[in-house]
Amino acid sequence: MKYLLRLLLVVCVSCVVFFVAGVVATWAPDRSVDKLAARWALPPSSWLNVGGMRVHVRDEGPRSDSRPIVLLHGTSASLHTWDGWTAALQGQRRVIRFDLPGFGLTGPHPANDYSMAAYVQFVIQMLDALGVQTFVLAGNSLGGQIAWATAVAQPRRVSQLILVDSAGYPLESQSVPIGFQMARWPVVRDVMEYVLPRGVVQSSLRNVYGDPGKVSPDLVDRYYELALRTGNRAALRYRFEQSVSGDTEALKTLKIPSLVIWGAQDRLIPLENAHKFVRDVPNARLVVFDDLGHVPHEEDPRRTVDAVRAFLNIV
Repeated sequence: MKYLLRLLLVVCVSCVVFFVAGVVATWAPDRSVDKLAARWALPPSSWLNVGGMRVHVRDEGPRSDSRPIVLLHGTSASLHTWDGWTAALQGQRRVIRFDLPGFGLTGPHPANDYSMAAYVQFVIQMLDALGVQTFVLAGNSLGGQIAWATAVAQPRRVSQLILVDSAGYPLESQSVPIGFQMARWPVVRDVMEYVLPRGVVQSSLRNVYGDPGKVSPDLVDRYYELALRTGNRAALRYRFEQSVSGDTEALKTLKIPSLVIWGAQDRLIPLENAHKFVRDVPNARLVVFDDLGHVPHEEDPRRTVDAVRAFLNIV
């Protein structure tokens, strides 16, 4: 009996030691916006005060463009996810992108409101502040849902719609990134506000790429460092606590030309959802990339932006 008690004590002490060592090794305190901006908000980045937030924005291309292209990123991403598309489009079109509330350098919503209504209001406030009345609206994942919800709410302002592996329908995921899972787990999500293993970020990115080999150290750096922006980890928890389910029946009211782009290897929002969008959006066409995942615009910007150029008649 004494031997068993000693063995149990050794096991318990070992577990505590390993736990403490793990926390120390992955301790990741918040980082200030100013510190992160030195790397992630270089020109042409700028800042705009909207809705009580200092919003990180990039506005590029000819100001004479009467219908700018507005790009909305997904959960835990940032405006940088659109670097490839912007580089290809800004020579001929004005391209506007910004970090949504709760993510990137913009950081948390002042009231922790991550409802779909709040996001739609934010997008409209941003474009009002930029003096943009009519625009092409594109979005990936959460950004896709915000895009189509904005088009439903403001049909006269959105001239064309581009949905990239968009959210909106009830999710039946085949695989969910570990980072998203941990943000939902009680206790673990609280601990994650102070620790963040870089491996969790890397694994999550590899999960949403069709070819995990394309996930570079620089890409992991970007997602990892911007996740540490003060308040972003708490915001992610609030984001998952709040429902962003949309009225997909309203999609049937859209009359604008729409393009649906999808990566067939998307296991978070599987391809069947693309067919639902094409079914429900009256004037939608579908382009599928068999080898790409949940963020096809980031994984292969050259091929995916070619579909956009054709849709927008950009020669």
